Amino acid sequence: MVDSSTQLLSQSNSSNSLAQQPHQDDEQISTISSIVEECIGELNWTQLLQVFLVSFAWFFDGQQTFITIFTDAQPSWHCANQTGSRFASNNSCESTTMTAKRASICELSKDLWAWDESKQVSIISEWDLECVNTIITGLPASMFFTGCLIGGIVLATLADASLGRKNMIFYSCLLMSFSSFLASFSTNIWIYSALKFVCGFGRSTLGTTTLVLASELVSKRWRGQVGVFGFLVCTLGFLTLPPIAYLNKGSSWRNFYIVTSLPGILYCILVYLFLHESPRWLLIRGRKEEAIKVLKSITSLSLTTQSDYLDLAISNIMPLKEETMKVDLYSTFKILMQNRWSSRRIMVIVAMGLGIGLVYYGMPLGVGMLSFNLYLSVTFNALLEIPSTILTFIFIHKFNRKSMLLFLTTLSGISSVLASIEVTNFTISLQLVFELVSFFCAYTAYNVLIIFGSELFPTCVRNCALSLLRQAVALGGTISPMLVGAGREHNNKFLCYGILGLAIGFLGLFGLCLPETKDKAFCDTMDEEEEEESK
Repeated sequence: MVDSSTQLLSQSNSSNSLAQQPHQDDEQISTISSIVEECIGELNWTQLLQVFLVSFAWFFDGQQTFITIFTDAQPSWHCANQTGSRFASNNSCESTTMTAKRASICELSKDLWAWDESKQVSIISEWDLECVNTIITGLPASMFFTGCLIGGIVLATLADASLGRKNMIFYSCLLMSFSSFLASFSTNIWIYSALKFVCGFGRSTLGTTTLVLASELVSKRWRGQVGVFGFLVCTLGFLTLPPIAYLNKGSSWRNFYIVTSLPGILYCILVYLFLHESPRWLLIRGRKEEAIKVLKSITSLSLTTQSDYLDLAISNIMPLKEETMKVDLYSTFKILMQNRWSSRRIMVIVAMGLGIGLVYYGMPLGVGMLSFNLYLSVTFNALLEIPSTILTFIFIHKFNRKSMLLFLTTLSGISSVLASIEVTNFTISLQLVFELVSFFCAYTAYNVLIIFGSELFPTCVRNCALSLLRQAVALGGTISPMLVGAGREHNNKFLCYGILGLAIGFLGLFGLCLPETKDKAFCDTMDEEEEEESK
């Protein structure tokens, strides 16, 4: 059996002559993708630790994305006499231990009712927002996703350009966590909403950059599984919210933000100290010495092979175009949109992301309309993300991306529409089942679409493209609180669930316009991707 280092050296030595023969077979040309794949080798413990460290950012992403389900919830109330005690009923107020309809509480004098728990359990009760317009009460959640949308546009190219993957994760997580910590000191809904905007702005590129960096630290064989691992960590973050809320029951909503933000700040320190930069990005930017250092620290090759091969192999990488080496804040968008194939792909995944985002964020926000226990319903939604992630892990290499997306978005749309229909005495249970199925399919579709999107674009614009996709999902999150608020105000579930279902079902059809990428290796430049497109 031929020694592996001899094989690798022969491949590298051949690249000098191949560089002078551009018309030979593409497989012989020494590219960044082929060199990095060879240098990284098989998955090892160093790579796993790096993937775990970078993926843990998803944990705090999941917490901050859904935290308003509890902090901004409408508390339950009861009828009370002049001294504030409960009684069965009278001519003005009917006793209830469930959260009543918004209209009934606003028609009563304040001395006839009282909150079941302390006023500080929610921003609604603390700031007397129970009777204000639903646009105001939904403003913090909408501002969070608006921040995600604007932040994604402003920050989208920085991870591809000057900052890189590692620094983008560090600054994004720090801004998200610190603004969340400051939100606990808000004195009114306007300051609170402004801080939620800043939190969303910081969070906007966190998940995208995390996924990109994790996938670029391992070989293509493990790319799908690594992406799914990040989704699982995000699920765990979401899943921690119901128990934290239950332990905080009866206490101030401000505690919620303190408990979830401080660990995020500590995590940023670990990222700064121990996380590696993407070797692919370093090579694209012409920083070969740093790329060699990173590859030596994560490679599974033997020490002898490292010293004999890495320096020589990377020094023989074919020169990149100047536009690839000098990507700035605006040129990345220009590069994406000036090619017909890339502009078509980005518009399609943005449309699909919008539909998926509407359901993914709208469903948990709307569970209160089903007259079901809030803690249990949110827990069910969070728990569903675990089998969703596991199924994605299992099926991502067995089925085509396009087929999976079409099936999942269609089933999610049908289930969402059915959740808005009341037909039997078991309506609440059936509606909850349909809501859970719709959310499950939307979340699985989101997982698949993120992985699909990372495979559709080359390294030089990959983070920017995925950022735009995530911002489309965030736009869905911006719109969904308004639909949920309209459904509550008019007591019409179709304004919420029905519209969400129609949106994801229709926009999911756009996936038929995309090329299949299953088992496709990463490309690193636009020319490589365009050549693949023309095959």
